[in-house]
Amino acid sequence: MTLAHRIIPCLDVDAGRVVKGIEFLELRDMGDPAMLAERYNIEGADELVVLDIGASYEGRATFLETIRRVAERLNIPLTAGGGIRTMEDGHAVLRAGADKVTVNTAAVQRPELLSELAQQFGAQAVVLSIDVKRKGFSWEPYTRGGRDATGMDAAEWAREAVARGAGEILLTSIDRDGTCSGFDCELTARIASAVPVPVIASGGANTFEDFLAVFTDGRSDAALAASIFHTSTHSIGALKKFLAERGVPVRLSR
Repeated sequence: MTLAHRIIPCLDVDAGRVVKGIEFLELRDMGDPAMLAERYNIEGADELVVLDIGASYEGRATFLETIRRVAERLNIPLTAGGGIRTMEDGHAVLRAGADKVTVNTAAVQRPELLSELAQQFGAQAVVLSIDVKRKGFSWEPYTRGGRDATGMDAAEWAREAVARGAGEILLTSIDRDGTCSGFDCELTARIASAVPVPVIASGGANTFEDFLAVFTDGRSDAALAASIFHTSTHSIGALKKFLAERGVPVRLSR
């Protein structure tokens, strides 16, 4: 049985507001997270991701309140993360209403965190976020919101993370982020072939054809986007109809 491919809007949150930039820079205000979440829930999104891109200690209470407000508007799975460094951080995010936690920087700094989270919550609730930039014929993961190079190889890190307990990979091309130039299908296919868990493609979504390409050529299980949904460039329903007509398994709204 072929599983349905998922369409996932992403809310990048800073100080309680949804923002969006280009290549992680030049952020602009896009609205209230709870209102956007409710809209996407109605439009037929399969899941929602909320990321605290500030991830400051002072902003933690604000972010948890944002998760609570968003979760109240949803009847679909919610993934949340940003600045999760400890088991208690993970507990707090799940208690606030998230179904899954996503980690990046802290997992690179201490990979054992993935095993601890998976043992406590189950691998299905642990999402490793990998933000990468192309480096020759490979891709290098970056941490701290795209600021710090790790010197690692993305495929090798994905394999290690899954072995440690990550149940899903959220893969973002920093080079494509916010550019509306299409997903990096070569990147996504590389990671999808390296791990046995679902891969969510992120960065560069623009046209319906971009989603079709990342599900076929890119071999992704899900596709995440922000700008094109926030600005109502495309509706989720129309996108799913387009994909279904071309043989891509998706969950269609009744």
